[in-house]
Amino acid sequence: MKKCQITFQLNGITCEVLVNPNQTLVRMLRDDLGLTGTKYGCGEGDCGSCTVLLDGEPVNSCLMLAAQVDGHQITTIEGLADGDKLHPLQTSFIEKGAIQCGFCTPGMILSAKNLLEKQPNPSELEVRTAISGNLCRCTGYQKIVEAILATASPDCQCSSGDVKNCHEED
Repeated sequence: MKKCQITFQLNGITCEVLVNPNQTLVRMLRDDLGLTGTKYGCGEGDCGSCTVLLDGEPVNSCLMLAAQVDGHQITTIEGLADGDKLHPLQTSFIEKGAIQCGFCTPGMILSAKNLLEKQPNPSELEVRTAISGNLCRCTGYQKIVEAILATASPDCQCSSGDVKNCHEED
């Protein structure tokens, strides 16, 4: 099978990759690029563990062909931290105990990031709706919802839309 070359932005870096025409995005990320934060779960787009952001919007990378990202921007969980400094959502998930096995966490956080960029101060219903495409079999969702709401709280700088500076120590 003849491979095709694609060029795209991955976590802010331009990437050129040779992919098989039938290769999924999740397989390219994990197998070719070593980004194992994106999980392969159901392979059918039901669980959300493979969620990444395509041009800022959550997509199931198990349902997308890698060739479809040519010319686009992809953000994975690895792209959220700033060096050793975790993204505010990552910090909040840890602080609120919203992680157990962690398999769903990358997809949950990326779905939440998309929500908070569009709606910096969401309601609980908006949070639950935003993560409805991500399944968790451990936490019962309450701590996940609390972590997202805590990141968006008025006490947090994130409520002004500046999610990058939330939870910074003074």
